[in-house]
Amino acid sequence: MIGLRFRPRGSLVCRQAVELVTDYLDGALPPAQRRRFQAHLTSCRDCPEYLAQIRATIALTGTMAPGGLTPGMRDDFIALYRRWRVGERGTP
Repeated sequence: MIGLRFRPRGSLVCRQAVELVTDYLDGALPPAQRRRFQAHLTSCRDCPEYLAQIRATIALTGTMAPGGLTPGMRDDFIALYRRWRVGERGTP
């Protein structure tokens, strides 16, 4: 049997919540959208973890100096970004 969860009208789905994380952290969401986002966080088991990961990433990258990457690390990040872009668009 497939378990279906009821989603109240006007509630966010995870994909929408992920798209709003940056604006949420920047305090740029309108009040109604911010409430919807926060309501989603209370009812979702995965999005609060995603939000915590983004906060940790921001904290860590905020401590990096532009010259702080080794050439190998820089190459790894560029390769990772290029693989991600291929997945997003389907082409390099």
